[in-house]
Amino acid sequence: MIPPAWTDVWICPDARGHLQATGRDSRDRKQYRYHPRFRSMRDEGKYDRLIAFSRVLPRIRRHVSADLRRPGLPRQKVLGVVIRLLDETHLRIGNDEYARENHSYGLTTLRDRHADVRGSTLCLRFRGKSGQLQHVKITDRRVARIVHRCQELPGQELFQYVDDRGRRHRIASEDVNTYLKGAAGADFTAKDFRTWGGTVCAALALKRCCGELSRHLTRHNIVGAVKEVARVLGNRPATCRKYYIDPRVIRAYESRCLSDAFNACYTGSRLHSPRALRQEEQAVVQLLSKSKRAVA
Repeated sequence: MIPPAWTDVWICPDARGHLQATGRDSRDRKQYRYHPRFRSMRDEGKYDRLIAFSRVLPRIRRHVSADLRRPGLPRQKVLGVVIRLLDETHLRIGNDEYARENHSYGLTTLRDRHADVRGSTLCLRFRGKSGQLQHVKITDRRVARIVHRCQELPGQELFQYVDDRGRRHRIASEDVNTYLKGAAGADFTAKDFRTWGGTVCAALALKRCCGELSRHLTRHNIVGAVKEVARVLGNRPATCRKYYIDPRVIRAYESRCLSDAFNACYTGSRLHSPRALRQEEQAVVQLLSKSKRAVA
């Protein structure tokens, strides 16, 4: 159904075409309507992409760790901080239009006032998309120190870097995605971090309530897990379940297979490194890979 407020509407003459309609909304932004079958195929491809993303994630983390050790506040170092925060918090990357028109923010559009650094702890508190209050805290001495140095620069924008001539430049969302492609050696974007983070968060939430459960309690736990992901990502629960949680995680929970993947990865000593896949991430990779093989 085409929203009545759309203008400059185009409708595909073929009812089976993957792109069914385009138009412009009340803010003159171009919008698209796709065929349900195409959306389903696209979503399957998006979640298959998670396995590929998990393979390059350690490489991205190594790249970031090296850049955070650079002297001064060069571009790569400040971008590394943004990626580390994206990895740890799964916040939206942000764009100038929302910041300017709605006073809602993401990582690249944060202002100095949104950050509070105390020792090795960084707190970010700001209004995100749809007016949702975002409040995250991470403990990372290096990141906290760099963010504090960014706050000391003139100007309101939090994430700025200083070039070789001493000139200041702000970080934009395009810079983040360009950095990610270089660090990964593949075409990944900030949104892949949110899809990955939402899927891992859902798996962890469901893992805490595994067991022989009734159908009603199983559904109740799934709803609770989706709400937890929505809280982390700052999205509505329906949006999270549709776009940010790989459905194979929920199917594994329903079929009582989720705990097997975690048990296989949690045997032995637990090692944690900001550069490697964490054990819960390894469990999710195993689960997704096993599901893919079963379908094949």
